[in-house]
Amino acid sequence: MTDQPFDDEPPEHLRYRRYLQDLEEVSEADEVALVVTVLNDPDKSMGEAAVNRHLERRAARLLTDPAFTAWAQTLTTVIGDRPFLARRMREWTLLRAIALDEPWTAEELTTGSDWFQRTAAIELAATSREALALLAERGRTHRVRNAASRRLQSASTPARPAP
Repeated sequence: MTDQPFDDEPPEHLRYRRYLQDLEEVSEADEVALVVTVLNDPDKSMGEAAVNRHLERRAARLLTDPAFTAWAQTLTTVIGDRPFLARRMREWTLLRAIALDEPWTAEELTTGSDWFQRTAAIELAATSREALALLAERGRTHRVRNAASRRLQSASTPARPAP
């Protein structure tokens, strides 16, 4: 038995952790090259999973920042025809539109993935009453409908004055 905790760990697991660390620390100037490297890993699923985690972290930080648009366009080109990552980037762009009160459609909201609807209703704390009402009525899951309903109720309940 060895003292090294990861000796029996498959190499793709080690690469995944290293990729996540590298993607967390990457500069804007080096981001595209690193994402390309990760996506070209022999284990395609692992590479896409690492890039997805990166997209989640970076998109959440940039969501309402003007830099989001150029970043998303660049990463969309890098992602190319990888269906899951392309959809996730479209959904982040839609979350941005909702957060900034930019145009979006009911169909985009109601046909979004479970992840997208959950993020819009629960985690993103969407401020759009219209989006929340639509999710409360037509969200894909009971969890999304309930969360959106609760958020609507709390948004319409006046704050109580301090004693």
